[in-house]
Amino acid sequence: MSSLEQVAIFLAAATLCVPLFNRLGLGSVLGYLAAGLIIGPSVLGLITNVDQILHFAEIGVVLLMFVIGLELQPARLWVLRGPIFGLGAAQVLITGSLLSLAAWQFGMAPGAAILIGLSLALSSTAFVLQLLGERKQLGTRHGKASFAILLFQDLAFVPMLALVNLLAEAPTDEIASNPITELFMILAAVVLLLVIGHYMLRPLFRAVASLSDIFTGAALLVVLGAGILMEHVGVSMAMGAFIAGVMLADSEYRHELEVTIEPFKALLLGLFFLAVGMSIQVQALVDAPMTILGLVLGLMLIKTTVLLVLGRISGLDWHRARRLAVVLSQGGEFAFVILGASTLLGVVPQAQGNTLILVVTVSMVLTPLLVNFNEGPLARLLEKTPPPQYDEIEEAENPVILVGFGRFGQIIGRILALRGIHFTALESSASQVDFVRRFGNQVYYGDPTRLELLRSAGADKAKLIIIAMDDSDAALKLAELCKKHFPNLAIFARARNRQHAHLLMNIGVTGLIRDTFLSSLDLAQQVLVALGDSRETAADTVTRFREHDEKNLVRQHAIQHDEHMLIQNSLEAAEDLRRLFEADSRSEAAVRESVEAAGPTESG
Repeated sequence: MSSLEQVAIFLAAATLCVPLFNRLGLGSVLGYLAAGLIIGPSVLGLITNVDQILHFAEIGVVLLMFVIGLELQPARLWVLRGPIFGLGAAQVLITGSLLSLAAWQFGMAPGAAILIGLSLALSSTAFVLQLLGERKQLGTRHGKASFAILLFQDLAFVPMLALVNLLAEAPTDEIASNPITELFMILAAVVLLLVIGHYMLRPLFRAVASLSDIFTGAALLVVLGAGILMEHVGVSMAMGAFIAGVMLADSEYRHELEVTIEPFKALLLGLFFLAVGMSIQVQALVDAPMTILGLVLGLMLIKTTVLLVLGRISGLDWHRARRLAVVLSQGGEFAFVILGASTLLGVVPQAQGNTLILVVTVSMVLTPLLVNFNEGPLARLLEKTPPPQYDEIEEAENPVILVGFGRFGQIIGRILALRGIHFTALESSASQVDFVRRFGNQVYYGDPTRLELLRSAGADKAKLIIIAMDDSDAALKLAELCKKHFPNLAIFARARNRQHAHLLMNIGVTGLIRDTFLSSLDLAQQVLVALGDSRETAADTVTRFREHDEKNLVRQHAIQHDEHMLIQNSLEAAEDLRRLFEADSRSEAAVRESVEAAGPTESG
């Protein structure tokens, strides 16, 4: 079968399975795995060269690590040094020790048991980062902890591979080497990479920035070049790509590089998951299902327990520690390399090595299912607490109802209170209500989108309602409810952005202000003064900009669903505003010239 035919099969399988699994709420990773299983040797047998594809598809993991490196400036990476060398080292050593002990108890030789334990202690970078990325959890506390552990595991892979050589009965020239020489070569490669990154990468991208196709080629060259350099000295390609990404994290080309690499990363990472799915040996599972599943369960149980305890010790609450433990509970792609080298050199028997590789593969397949279960049914079971009862509001007759008593609503409430204007404050967050009540505020806890609560708050007698909620969807629902049931109630609303403002205007809300709009104008005015403008000139500039922008907001409301017209209108509005200020500047210059031409006036 030709390469193009194989590519067509990959694309067809992914196109059919991934959307289906996403629609079922199972995630894209399981979709890729299912697609790989179907077209692989164990089912349809359309693709047979699985090892070659898996090796090539690891470039997807390399590109993923480069993109992550782009998002981590050196200063932020330095902040993570504690979790990397503390939490990461503890996880590898403790999990590796327990798994080594288990392997020894199962009859493995001490050297083989150590290698098995350490290799199984490593998790899958590709699976974990993809799952966290899909759920927007990379920036969370457990997401950062997961990344720190994975980064240490990447570093630990190097000495583990060297340990294979030390324990080998008959090391070959191809794999064996002196550990001291290896360490020196790794340090030299890192220094070389840093020097190249500091002195050559920015000039390179500056030279090709205007040529989009060459820019793409240069970006891929940097990633693969850094990866290949590190691979030649025994470090994973992923680590080299990560270092290259970190070096460019502070550059002006960071965002463009990320956009350029993203399509290649997505495709090749999908291919990696396809290859993992294709490598599942269904016949081996059929022959000894209880043995394989028992080993998988034991592996994931040990890793989950260790990670749960370490997560709690590191300061995570039970919910976040459980997420950390579940997402890192599988074996990883590094285990394929270490176990493969171990069986090749006779450290681990061939049959046991193949079984363990299958165990790692099955654990990777089960991870998305466990993550879904952990964040769905298990979360509801373990964290189900009776919701606090909504407050009962005695029939209120205040002229103002203030909905949302967060940072936005509190300022409005303080000003109203200062003027002696009575208002009824509603807040849907129980924790926020408890917090503001400690400072003496009278706030009622309840769901403001419930009609009966609004009636109790006096919506049919009040003059106006202020919607200061964070939740834009709930704000729209509340505005619609007020328009329908309390038509005489004036509505003033907080809009999260321009689009939210248009949606509120669709309902008929005219008294609205966009989040951060006025504070941005105020700061801009201060900046103009700091740059030399008089306070009057700066205030006039900001006032005229505000008036122009608010008028344009109303004009754009009529074309909000036509993206092309919106873009055109935005460009025209910007040009109109520029001409307006230029005309004013010319007018002021003409006045100054006429005054100067008239000469000084005599007095007295």
